[in-house]
Amino acid sequence: MSERRTSIISAFLVALGPVSMALYTPAMPELVHAFGSTESAIKLSLSLYFAGFALAQLVSGTMSDVLGRRKTTLVFMMIYLAGSLMAALAPTVGVLLAGRLVQGIGASVGMTVSRAIVRDQFTGTEAARIMNMVGMMLAIGPAVSPTLGGFALGLFGWQSIFFLMVGFALAACGAVYFWMAETTIPDPAKGRVGPILRAYGELATSSRFVSATLVMAGAVGALYAQATMLPFVLIDRVGLTPTEFGVGMLMQSGFFFAGTVVVRQLMRQTPPARIVFPGLCFIGIGSILIALTSHLMEPTFLSVMGPVGIYAFGIAFVMPYMMTAAMEPFPHIAGSTSAAMGFIQMGSGFIAGLIAAAVGLPLLAFGTIIPAMGLMAIVSYAWYRAVLARDVRLTTKPAE
Repeated sequence: MSERRTSIISAFLVALGPVSMALYTPAMPELVHAFGSTESAIKLSLSLYFAGFALAQLVSGTMSDVLGRRKTTLVFMMIYLAGSLMAALAPTVGVLLAGRLVQGIGASVGMTVSRAIVRDQFTGTEAARIMNMVGMMLAIGPAVSPTLGGFALGLFGWQSIFFLMVGFALAACGAVYFWMAETTIPDPAKGRVGPILRAYGELATSSRFVSATLVMAGAVGALYAQATMLPFVLIDRVGLTPTEFGVGMLMQSGFFFAGTVVVRQLMRQTPPARIVFPGLCFIGIGSILIALTSHLMEPTFLSVMGPVGIYAFGIAFVMPYMMTAAMEPFPHIAGSTSAAMGFIQMGSGFIAGLIAAAVGLPLLAFGTIIPAMGLMAIVSYAWYRAVLARDVRLTTKPAE
């Protein structure tokens, strides 16, 4: 496929998971009342989505190596469609929880296949350019989604949010069926236990892969973690309505989108690797401000979302290079590599959400967990640079 078609399809698929999460967040406080349930149970629906999304990536990534990218995507999109219908028609909170778990399983294919089809066809600056386009969609989709979800909630009720997801599933199936070409040669041998274990063993013992992926886990994982905390901070503590919350989340996505635009301009004359450090500086500043404002002052919209915006701006600088850097050495297991990266990235958000639920105080959790994730991204990048320097010394060391 052309770079443009690959960019569009990758961006659409990779955005499906975050959009399904962001579209739903304005309804979380409302669902507590709709089902006569508890805040903890509704938070669990998001945690189950995270769990399905993270764990299923290990399956969808391997399946895409075995069956091909196109067929695997269609199978998982049908699973996502089934989960959306379960949630939309849920008579009890138990069915809603099951539907969200199934949705997460189905949406997982977007993360794995989108990165794999890029690695199948492109490397270096071209790959980073496509990942930047993916980043733009990751900004636009979640930016529009809370606003759309808030309006749908106000006009038609919480079920309409899940019927919107049904529409997304049908659109994804159509796009993959009519416009996505197969980019790899399916290899059934990769579905056996031995090759699977060897593939993940190769990744687990690669310092370059692990360090680069932990940078992404701390940076992008914070976006997923925040989704479990911000609705309760901004709606319950600050006092925003669900619609106002949806509009307010434009600040996070707007800063992220602005970052992707700046990065796209910078990459015309600057190697993607040189853009990472400034991005980590923004993440560090955002982390410090989140910690200070959350612990030292009464929350307001700007005190919460201002630092979040700075953090999100930095993520846009980090994503393009670190994604391609993690996947570049492993073209022979691109699906499994993408799956492992996505699993660690989403897993970090899931674990952070569980810790936040255990803390029980959304503002305290937000002001502690998110800065810790920013610190993890910065420390992991220092490790990644040390690994690169070591590899350079080993390759240039004269033979004795």
